Amino acid sequence: MIFTAPFSTGSRGPVHAYQRTGIETRAAEADPHQLVAMLFDGLFESIAQARGAIHAGDTVAKGRAIGRAVGIVDEGLRGALDLEHGGSLARDLHDLYAYVTMRLTRANLASDESALQECAALMQPVAEAWASIRPTASPRA
Repeated sequence: MIFTAPFSTGSRGPVHAYQRTGIETRAAEADPHQLVAMLFDGLFESIAQARGAIHAGDTVAKGRAIGRAVGIVDEGLRGALDLEHGGSLARDLHDLYAYVTMRLTRANLASDESALQECAALMQPVAEAWASIRPTASPRA
């Protein structure tokens, strides 16, 4: 195919550049609450991509998607917790995020779709709880 590289959805194609610009624009305009919601969206999208890659037998895409999910949980969500002032909720979330990170890593090693499903199921109530507090969150807090 003559146009594979320029029109691919890979990391160098224009489709990817357009998507990345859209994400960066939304992130730049988002308040802190929206940024966390975007992390949850990215997590669920990455898990879905990993599941699809497992079905397709694409170990590279699976590893990339799970690596992105691990980064979101470990660096984005867990890294943002205030363990000093957050009380038991922050400690419980820290422990949950550590567990999910471990399960994602094992899912990557074993191509274990059930572990991915478990991670999504564990994180869904947290994402829903976060979304439900939106009306009470102060803007640009």
